[in-house]
Amino acid sequence: MEPIENECIEKLKKAGIDDMGVIDNRSIRIVNKVFRDRDESNLYPINGRFNATERAIRKYRNVYFASNGPCSVYEYILGLDHLIGEIVNSI
Repeated sequence: MEPIENECIEKLKKAGIDDMGVIDNRSIRIVNKVFRDRDESNLYPINGRFNATERAIRKYRNVYFASNGPCSVYEYILGLDHLIGEIVNSI
């Protein structure tokens, strides 16, 4: 499986988004879809309701965007990937 950042960038370019500067709503939706498509939380359920990807997306939106403001597309991809790792490893 290829690294998730490569898959995200490939999908963004297919959608006609070549600028990896400040992220916008369209870029966020595409990146979130890639992460959700690759989510494997259902393979390791905790009470049948655990989803690391959704938790990371909500946390990034609520905490990081609120306190740090806009970021680049690449920062968002790496940030989500890092948060998912933190969430999964904290269990």
